[in-house]
Formats: sequence, structure tokens, C-alpha cells
Amino acid sequence: MDGRVEAVRARYRPERITTLFVGESAPHSGKFFYIGDTAMLRYMRRAVERALGEGDDFLETFKAYGWYLDDLVLTPVNKLAKSERKAKCLGARNSLADRIAEYKPEAIVSVLLFIKPFVDEAARIAGSDAPRYAVPFPGMGQQARFQAAMASLIPKLPRF
Repeated sequence: MDGRVEAVRARYRPERITTLFVGESAPHSGKFFYIGDTAMLRYMRRAVERALGEGDDFLETFKAYGWYLDDLVLTPVNKLAKSERKAKCLGARNSLADRIAEYKPEAIVSVLLFIKPFVDEAARIAGSDAPRYAVPFPGMGQQARFQAAMASLIPKLPRF
């Protein structure tokens, strides 16, 4: 686990998590949602602001809603071969299950369609009955699909 990534992520963890967003992993570059201007951050901000209005500091607003982004795999997998990536996702289910049990989210959103089965299994292992959703990752030409999915999903998501 990258200590820097996890330290930054922890600063944005709400006291109570209403909606848990789950990504695959922080990228190898070290930039991720809570660090730097990334596609994920830009497109999430755009989707949330379109649905709920603008806030002064998006990450603080995200946190104030009780929303939190964690990852299935706590080490970067974006440079791995597909088979290795899948193995890492499979191997990360119990770790995510432990975190879901701790967080007790009211809803869970997989932010990459590929990881939905792993996230669903982790939630099941955790004993979570939170509704689960999945949206495409906003990259590789999927930005419009992400925006459309988030537009219909955001009104359903619990928040403070």
C-alpha cells in the first residue's frame, strides 16, 4: 500500500460514510482522485455539480456528503497485464470486505464495470445489505457514459 496515497485518502474520509465509491486502484503515477487533477476527479466533479450544484471545494463537499472513494486493490494495477490485474482484484476482496464492514456505507458504487463482481462479493462477505451500483470509469472514451450513469444515480445516493 502506498503510504502517501493512503495518508491523503484518510484526510478526506468522512466520520460516517453514506456512499462508498470503489475504484480499481490508485494509478501507478501516484496521482489519483484525492491527489492532483485527474480525469476521475474532473468528471466526478462535473457530474456532482450538474446534479447538486457547485461547492467551494469539491473534495470537501464530497466529504461533507459522507461520500468516500476507496479502492478495491491498494497497490497500483494499471500497468499490469489483464490476467495479473484480475488476480489482484480477486485477491483484494477480503481486504475490501473488512473495510466495508468497518465503513458500514448506505450505498456502494463501483467506478469501473469490470470490478463490480469483486466489489459485490466483498460487500456480501462483509454482510452489507447496502444497495450496489456500477458506473463506467470516466476514461478511454467512456466519459459520456460515466456522465449519463452518474446523472441518473446521484439523486439515489445517500448523502448528508
